[in-house]
Amino acid sequence: MVASSFAVLRASRLCQWGWKSWTQLSGPPPLSTGGRTTFARTNATLSLEPGSRSCWDEPLSITVRGLAPEQPVTLRAALRDEKGALFRAHARYRADAGGELDLARAPALGGSFTGLEPMGLIWAMEPERPLWRLVKRDVQKPYVVELEVLDGHEPDGGQRLAQAVHERHFMAPGVRRVPVRDGRVRATLFLPPEPGPFPGIIDLFGVGGGLLEYRASLLAGKGFAVMALAYYNYDDLPKTMETMRIEYFEEAVNYLRGHPEVKGPGIGLLGISKGGELGLAMASFLKGITAAVVINGSVAAVGNTVCYKDETIPPVSLLRDKVKMTKDGLLDVVEALQSPLVDKKSFIPVERSDTTFLFLVGQDDHNWKSEFYAREASKRLQAHGKEKPQIICYPEAGHYIEPPYFPLCSAGMHLLVGANITFGGEPKPHSVAQLDAWQQLQTFFHKQLSEMAFG
Repeated sequence: MVASSFAVLRASRLCQWGWKSWTQLSGPPPLSTGGRTTFARTNATLSLEPGSRSCWDEPLSITVRGLAPEQPVTLRAALRDEKGALFRAHARYRADAGGELDLARAPALGGSFTGLEPMGLIWAMEPERPLWRLVKRDVQKPYVVELEVLDGHEPDGGQRLAQAVHERHFMAPGVRRVPVRDGRVRATLFLPPEPGPFPGIIDLFGVGGGLLEYRASLLAGKGFAVMALAYYNYDDLPKTMETMRIEYFEEAVNYLRGHPEVKGPGIGLLGISKGGELGLAMASFLKGITAAVVINGSVAAVGNTVCYKDETIPPVSLLRDKVKMTKDGLLDVVEALQSPLVDKKSFIPVERSDTTFLFLVGQDDHNWKSEFYAREASKRLQAHGKEKPQIICYPEAGHYIEPPYFPLCSAGMHLLVGANITFGGEPKPHSVAQLDAWQQLQTFFHKQLSEMAFG
């Protein structure tokens, strides 16, 4: 897509919102050369591939043409979430001898990131509002990304040379979104465009409640039938989660297994954080779960009791004296939970499960000890003659390992703690982890669920 005229940008959201550092660029200021040669050109074009739209997890090719040879430029990107919070990133570059800048070949010289990072303008975005996490609430509407090319490397930006607007979608063309109200189950099922049946997956997020659909909607574009499942603080579900009754999740499993567009006989589970913990509990108590991916989950009940029929798993004890304060004034709670090797009744009985597991671990997770939990789950499974799970560890990755190109959320409000905590992670290695984890979990589910269906 070649950059559109300023009339398009004027109609776009960022111009309407009037963020100061963008609106000051609404007309090219007079150039002040200060005795140096100016590189400003008016025939530069900003090209994107795919053109005007792509799916959020797709790479985006960004190229600028029509620059002067070796012209210094700054590229800026911004978007707003559904609540109006602004996210932005910038990077400084230099055109090649032919006046072209291809982000797949040219390293960033500074800014929000450095080095060869073709998607850095997306994953390196930071919120203007402190401690704000980018969370997609409505998958039927895209994020609108504004891109600009500015002359020079000035901190406040030089003359605007080109601009483009690009939509990042969360539903591939033809993906079907089906709200689910079946018995007590409250969910949304996403189905690929073509006729099924497909490998089925239940998708669970963590503390915060509600119904988050963006991971399920993206995975449906990869050939899976994915049900984003709410379990509290949504519709007529309980508002709190003092007790997690696995019977509710059993209803969801039975619904998905019985769906005519879902391959049998078993399904997959995908859970992050609290959702990973619940996924382990589901796989331990319930039948029909063939494969499970646990992203930074706990092998112990945390913050609430887990119940199934006449069995109860109490939460691990809190070690309040182990909470630390970071130099930034955030709480570090990574040591604040008692080990399930001490609070043995809180250990989820994973040894009962016949599920094949994949654990994806951020080694800088400060929400809790994800790597320790994964390895203890593996030990327990093997001690009882069960299959050794695969564990993939990502150095310097934090707690929220999301689909590709989501910005790192390294700190924010934790609802169980009631305060802002550090979640860990460094932007660049975390972005690498997200890209790899996304491919790993798809490969795992296709292998386990498709081979199961045909084997």
